[in-house]
Amino acid sequence: MTSRERVATALSGREPDRVPFCEIGVDQEIAEQVLGREFPRMPDLETNPRGLQDEIELAERLRKDNICYVLRAPVYTRRARAGGGSPFYTEGLIRSEADLDIIDLPDPQDDRLYEPLAEWAANKGDLSLWMITRQGLFPAMLSMGMERFCIALYERRGFVETVLDIYCDWAAEVMRRACELDIDVICSTDDLAGKSGPLISPELFHELVTPRFQAIAEGVSRPWVLHSDGNVVPLLDDLLPLGIDGLHPNEKGAMDIRWMKREHGDRLCLLGNLDLNLLMLGSPEEVEAEVRGLIRDVAPGGGYILTSGNSLAHYCTLENIMTMSEAGRRYGTYPIELM
Repeated sequence: MTSRERVATALSGREPDRVPFCEIGVDQEIAEQVLGREFPRMPDLETNPRGLQDEIELAERLRKDNICYVLRAPVYTRRARAGGGSPFYTEGLIRSEADLDIIDLPDPQDDRLYEPLAEWAANKGDLSLWMITRQGLFPAMLSMGMERFCIALYERRGFVETVLDIYCDWAAEVMRRACELDIDVICSTDDLAGKSGPLISPELFHELVTPRFQAIAEGVSRPWVLHSDGNVVPLLDDLLPLGIDGLHPNEKGAMDIRWMKREHGDRLCLLGNLDLNLLMLGSPEEVEAEVRGLIRDVAPGGGYILTSGNSLAHYCTLENIMTMSEAGRRYGTYPIELM
């Protein structure tokens, strides 16, 4: 099978020739170690950090099955960078209705917005091309700031809904247009939960967010992987009817991926969930054992893609990353016959 076929088969819930290995992001520091050259530090997290040929070479050396093109709406926050690592968001800048004019999103009707993605789609070869975007809740939270967002839910509900509509309407059109191109996967990366549960109550999520996500889902015609850190189990009754094909990363310590396989493996491809702490601090032997256990318990019957528990962060060791990749190939050939 080609990588495209392998990923498509897994996302359809069937058994490919072997378990695919995919990631939704590779930090610049890791890419530099793998490729042996430097890349510029990106000012934000909504931009492709590398070009197509870099991504193809990186996938080949890591023996990944996918490459990722980032097309996400800008968020309006202050940013910081700790210890030379990736930038992260700090204070939201959209404090009130008076700040709404700050939000200036690329025109989702402009054909030029999709020309680079179309070029990647035409030249991806046999790799699975994932378009990384956001659905709209998380950008609204980031741009307003979490505390302000939560308070406004009760004090200025209309303000929250306006910001949500700006981002969700943009996402709906971008995801619809992207699906018209020869991409393989739409991957939306809205963080909806922390380790203990959803960021907002399931009742409020159902009332406020689900109708907007349903409108987005109407335009999604490619396999859809939803990423969220944390424990999203209380939201599954709202998320599964959207028609998502895969859930990433089933974060270890927040969710039990083996329980997910038993309860939802018949309708959902599971992606994950090698702990980043293990990829940073563990031994190669521990990483290999973890991969073997995941494949043994989650891969049988199909519907499983091996990934880290988030993305390949700058603090993961290259030795452990390569061990994960190699162990996936060693143990992931179907039929799975591990004890």
